Amino acid sequence: MSDTPSPDPLSPACPATPAAAPRSTNITWHGGAVPAAQRRAAMGQRGATVWFTGLSGSGKSTVAVEVERQLIERGRHAYRLDGDNVRTGLCGNLGFGPEDRDENIRRIGEVAKLFADSGMICLCSFVSPYRAARDRVRALHDAVCGDDNQETLAFFEVHVDVSVDVAAQRDPKGLYAKARAGEIKNFTGVSAPFEAPQHPDLHLPTGRLTVPEAAAQVIAMLNERGLLTP
Repeated sequence: MSDTPSPDPLSPACPATPAAAPRSTNITWHGGAVPAAQRRAAMGQRGATVWFTGLSGSGKSTVAVEVERQLIERGRHAYRLDGDNVRTGLCGNLGFGPEDRDENIRRIGEVAKLFADSGMICLCSFVSPYRAARDRVRALHDAVCGDDNQETLAFFEVHVDVSVDVAAQRDPKGLYAKARAGEIKNFTGVSAPFEAPQHPDLHLPTGRLTVPEAAAQVIAMLNERGLLTP
């Protein structure tokens, strides 16, 4: 099932992010005694969120799995958040209506931000078809939320790109067939749109790239941006 969110506003990531007022009141962000520079030195890397977006069947999860494997083999700290995995726990009480899909992406964005702030490289693979929703997740990271309040958190949007026909041919879960038969409503690529990133940090045409080639490009991007050094 698609994790397509609605374009409704997301709630704030931290006090610096303008959005609708949270329901919780009388709360204060408590920073720690470990500055970002010290955390980097201890972990040998900088934290970041790598957000894989694309059609169902485009290869988002497959590439993220390989990137995570290679980073861990290199002694880096990484963790992967995947659509179905998140819905077994953190978002297990959510359905697939517009409001629940929006809340699904909001929760994922908040968790990814915390992972990035901790110094981890968080790999997120979600359809997330609307630009506005992805931009709001980026805004969570752009806000100054680090413990030392001196810099933003790194966020990279990766477009895992295949045509609808190629994605439907792969159809690992049989979703396209069900959507085309009318059994699944509002399915991205069939009865709902996918708004491709206009300026992604990385474009992966997985119809032409092997999984190792795609993963190598992601890791090269992290290297070039200085994420894998203190």
